[in-house]
Amino acid sequence: MKYLKQLFTPYKGLPKEVYVIFVARIINALGCFVMPLMTIILKDSIGLSDQLTGVYISAAGLLFLPASMIGGKLADTIGRKKVIILFDSMAAVLYISCSFMVPSMKMIYVIMAAAACLVTAGPAHDSLMADITTPQNRESAYALSYMGWNLGFAIGPFVGGMLYERYLPLVFLGDAVTALLSLSLVALFIKETIHKTEEEITDESRVLEKCEQGSIFSVLIKRPVLIYFALIIFGFNFVYSQWSFLIPIHMLEKFPAHKAEYYGSLASFNGLIVILFTPLITYYFQKSKSIRRMVYGGFLYAIGFGMLGLFNGLVHFFISAFIFTLGEILLAISTAPFIANHTPASHRGRMSAVIPMIFGMGQTLGPIGMGQILTYTRIEPAWLLMGGVGMIFTILMFILEEKEEKKQLGVLENQGV
Repeated sequence: MKYLKQLFTPYKGLPKEVYVIFVARIINALGCFVMPLMTIILKDSIGLSDQLTGVYISAAGLLFLPASMIGGKLADTIGRKKVIILFDSMAAVLYISCSFMVPSMKMIYVIMAAAACLVTAGPAHDSLMADITTPQNRESAYALSYMGWNLGFAIGPFVGGMLYERYLPLVFLGDAVTALLSLSLVALFIKETIHKTEEEITDESRVLEKCEQGSIFSVLIKRPVLIYFALIIFGFNFVYSQWSFLIPIHMLEKFPAHKAEYYGSLASFNGLIVILFTPLITYYFQKSKSIRRMVYGGFLYAIGFGMLGLFNGLVHFFISAFIFTLGEILLAISTAPFIANHTPASHRGRMSAVIPMIFGMGQTLGPIGMGQILTYTRIEPAWLLMGGVGMIFTILMFILEEKEEKKQLGVLENQGV
């Protein structure tokens, strides 16, 4: 019992808004039916080829780029809460409309529009979390939010996979209803936080969070580490994108009679691992720097995804998911805090759009890139290639860590410390 209490110590004493977000994300993820099934809807319900499926998933990703930029600008001007309520509500309405459609390309376009609305609200969600936390509690807050999402995600995709075969309209309706319930908690219990960006920051450990004048690009020029960081995470996301693209295609090939059921179970298993291991990993790595945790996460991606090129029975998919999910946890609890800790409070919304836009291109290009790769080779060699890509970017993250440590040592020497 004492050991369990220690594991949850990092989550004590957080701002009350963090706990509201935690509950809201559980509810939202409980109805996360649509996006995990996107590949199967395109390929199985509509009948697109592997290549065209990858093209449409990547096209959705390209649509997200301007959506994210618009959302970031709006979050820094009109406020976080207004953006969240407006665009998350629009996404829910679009999902409801899908429940009245037959599977068709029109349905896919509406799903893409709904997803774009969710992406537009994304920078506001990230900015709100950064506003209500400090470097001392930020990693714990993001870890709790991430765990909340996966508490729901452990159930949501499994239910979605079961509904898909016979009750496809309920997939969209359920996603919309839970999204609205989640949004109501934010609307009722969390106040607008944009005014916090005007508060003076006197803590020297937060010098990079002090407000600055100028465009987001002028801020980035002064912080090149964020650009290098984003490009490396791009590589990790390219590999991770195969979780929602190549894995369902591989399972469709190997288990055609149970494709949605097995993939839904695998997605729920992913969520269960996050629930069980996020407190453990957060506790044991709380003294490690964010960038070192991301080196470990990238290594686990390389192993977890690459192994499917050699072993791909049903049990191996679950072993693979266990390994890369541990990597996912390490990256998830480290990426957003790293960005927030290097971003001026005045530019949080825009930075939460630009940096994820760069590394989000990995998610965007991953499916279309893999769709092209599959025209030249089989699935197994493609997995081995992904393992190699993951290892290359892990090495690059390690090099970035070394350079950052040398830079910090130089600063301390100049200050006579």
